[in-house]
Formats: sequence, structure tokens, C-alpha cells
Amino acid sequence: MFRNKSGEFSWVDFTIDVLRVLIVLAVVVGAWNTLSSGRISLAQWVNLLAAGLSQGSIYALIALGYTLVYGILLMINFAHGEVFMAGAFSAFFLAEALNRTGFLNEQPLLSILLMFMFAGLISMTVAVLVERIAYRPLRGSPRLVPLITAIGASFFLQYAFRGLYGSNFKAYPQVRALQGAVQIGDISIPVAQIFVFCSALVLMFGLHWLVERTRIGKAMRAVSENKEVARLMGIDIDWVILFTFGVGGFLAGAAGVINGLFRPQGVNFYMGFIPGIKAFTAAVLGGIGNIPGAMLGGLFLGVIEAIGPNLVLAGLGIPGANQLKDVIAFTMLVLVLIFRPQGILGERLSETKA
Repeated sequence: MFRNKSGEFSWVDFTIDVLRVLIVLAVVVGAWNTLSSGRISLAQWVNLLAAGLSQGSIYALIALGYTLVYGILLMINFAHGEVFMAGAFSAFFLAEALNRTGFLNEQPLLSILLMFMFAGLISMTVAVLVERIAYRPLRGSPRLVPLITAIGASFFLQYAFRGLYGSNFKAYPQVRALQGAVQIGDISIPVAQIFVFCSALVLMFGLHWLVERTRIGKAMRAVSENKEVARLMGIDIDWVILFTFGVGGFLAGAAGVINGLFRPQGVNFYMGFIPGIKAFTAAVLGGIGNIPGAMLGGLFLGVIEAIGPNLVLAGLGIPGANQLKDVIAFTMLVLVLIFRPQGILGERLSETKA
């Protein structure tokens, strides 16, 4: 059981299996203690689930950008969190202008659509420029080179937007139509959470339709499968890659607006780092390069982040469990790499293919 291919005892396999048992045991004990104590009501669990799905929807939209680029170029675009930041930060000024004129609350749906389009176009432009300037000249280089370039592009975008917009936090104006809650018995779900989840679903299904039902979507799938064969079939590889970056950027910009309306903490030049890392975790969780996997991974990560501290950590007697949601998110990445490295919907490659 703990032997490698040569038949020798493997301490690595033994350690991983022991770690698996300890993790499962900790989750079971913590969950049992929490549920048996009854300190959290059914209504509170539903509220946590709704909050998790809302936050997970934002992660899923950002994660789609990671998984689209990886599916085409087999590289991780670590500047994608800053693409998300660019749209959210830029759309703040449009939201402020709409609020000053009163248009934001007179026509909330149209105003939010305008913010989506504006943020999406800004993020799309940034993503396309990053691909054209930073990544395309390095295409065909060893994988480590674009990775280092992506990290450099991330820092460049952070401080470029800090120079343009300043370093202070800026909070989106409140939209009256998103205030209040929907009451179902003892369960109260904020309207903002319902809006976030439904908006993200529309965008995610729109991407699924684009990839599966359109001509450019077929070209994207062909390039992802085999670039050289796709080129021989007359597909413009450079255009498809540029389009892929643009689509991922548009989704990230829309996610930035959703995040700004959903989270009152505000936006700033550094806001893309943590959501970007968590979205990358979601993409790995769902199966990097798999679009439905990125959607599912983002939703799953959001739910685990919302419920996990209260269900497991509080049951283990860990103080300040709710402040450890980031620990839960990054622990999920480690657990996926231990239990299922290919992700929930990913395919396990044979050694010869890998």
C-alpha cells in the first residue's frame, strides 16, 4: 500500500495517507460537535449558504479567466487579479457620477448594466494589452518565463492604478433597489446576495453558450485541443488567444462591479490580490482548464469559506473561527492537491500523455 513502483516502502505515500486520515477525522469531529450542540439554527445555516454562494459566484467569474487562459496557453495568468481590480476600480467613478445625477437609483437596472459594460471593457482592454505586450513575445518560451512575467505584470498594474486613482479605499454608492431582504419564514436572504448570484449565473451561462454554441467558441476549443492542427484548418491562433484574454477580462470586470456593490469595504489598487489567489484556488479545485469546473469550484469554495469556520473550526474549539476563512480557502487548495490533484471535474492524465 505504501510502496512505490520499485516495490520499496515510500515515506511520502505513508505521510500523505496519514495526513488524509487526520484531516478527515478533524472534519468529522468538528462537524459533529457543532451540529450536536445546536448553537447554529437552520435559518443561520441557510444565511451562511446564501452568503457563500454569492461570494463563490464572484470567485467563479474570476476563475473563468484563469481557466480560459490555461486551457489555451497552458499558463497561469497571475496578473488576472489585477485585471479584476482595474474594472472594479474604474467603474467606481462611473457609479459615483450616476449617483450624483440621481440616475443610479432612478434607473438601477440600466445603471448596473452600464457599470458592467464599462468595467468589462476596461478589464478587457487591460487583459488584451497584457497579452499583446507581456505574453505574446514570450510564447514558446519555457513555462517559468511567462509565469515570472505574469507576476511582474501584476505588480506593474497594481502600482500603475495606484498612480492613476490613488491609494485610498473608495466605496461604491449604495443602490436602494439592492437594499432589504427576502423573507421566507424565519429565513431572511439579502436582496444583494440574490442579485450577485443571479448576475453571476447569467454571465457564466453566457460564457458556456459562447464556447459551446458559437463559431469562435469552436475555434477556442480547437486551439485548446491542438494549436498546430487548428492553424492548418485556417484558424487565426493569435486572434483566438487575444479573444480568450478579452472574454476572461470582461468577466473579471463584471465580477469587480458585482463585488463593489456586494461588499461595502470599498475598492483600491491592491484589491485584486486575495480574490485573484482564491479564484486560482477555485480553478484548481474545479479542474484547471475546465470551464464548468471553474464555475463549480468557485461556488464550492465560497460555500466552504462561509460554512467551514462555523461547522468545523468552531466545533474543534478554535477561537475566532470566523476570522480564519482565508485559512479555509487556502487549506482547500492543499487538500485538493493531496486528495485529487486533477480537480473535481479535471481529467487524470496518463504519464505518457503528461
